[in-house]
Amino acid sequence: MPSNWGRWGEDDQLGTLNLITEETRARGAAEVRTGRAVSLALPIQPTPLISGPFAPSAQDASPVQHVMVYTGSPATATADVMLVTNHHPRSTHLDALGHIVRDGRVYPGRPLEQSVTPVGVQHGSTTAFAAGITTRGVLLDLAVDGPLANGYAVTSRDFEAAEERQKVQLESGDALVVRCGWGMTPDPSRPMPGMSLDAVRWMHERGASLYAGDIADAHPSLDATGPSPMHGVALPMLGMPLIDAAGLDELAALCAELDRYAFLLTVAPPRIHGLTGVPVNPLAVF
Repeated sequence: MPSNWGRWGEDDQLGTLNLITEETRARGAAEVRTGRAVSLALPIQPTPLISGPFAPSAQDASPVQHVMVYTGSPATATADVMLVTNHHPRSTHLDALGHIVRDGRVYPGRPLEQSVTPVGVQHGSTTAFAAGITTRGVLLDLAVDGPLANGYAVTSRDFEAAEERQKVQLESGDALVVRCGWGMTPDPSRPMPGMSLDAVRWMHERGASLYAGDIADAHPSLDATGPSPMHGVALPMLGMPLIDAAGLDELAALCAELDRYAFLLTVAPPRIHGLTGVPVNPLAVF
């Protein structure tokens, strides 16, 4: 298994974000020529946090539920209280390194009981994202001819074919953005495609600092014998933060229009410490 445990020390909480240097950020900034920007986040429509016959079913519940608050009589201001499900499959979110446990440990080998407690994450939390993430992003669009087939396992050959087709190359410290043409919401009748372990090894060898995709791991029914490549290896073993449930159709359309597949990627999550993940609105700037 590829691993970065110990590579940046026993107390490291940045993982592959350590690969983002000043030179990497400057390389990303050099991709900005027109100022056009596009979001990589799915839109979210909150639902009222209510019970009873008019409440949404669990299956249809939004990643964000809210309660309206009115002040004054008559009302002079309005506000909201939100209940956010950070790892909802219809919410574009950033996974922190303490999110997944391997053999009782989280990256980079810290025992779970020292890392994640009932009152919050002490090691490998969203605290590491406080300064945001800015780097060069590279889109590898694997769905130019339509969505990938049910249960397709993405390999390094798919990545290298996309690089050649798009005339772009992923370099150390870059964020890898992968479009497969699927939504993250599981459908038992359609096994999702996903990254293979070979694809994760390629990310490791190339020095990808961050992964953003419309999918990550294949449908669990395909292979339950080993760890999932992205959430079971890339996140806890490489220390690679994952942006799950990215919305990439607008990005792919703009890249095709401009015939450019590299851009400045900025990710500025709210500075909420001690969480296992947080919703984000990544921006690609050209």
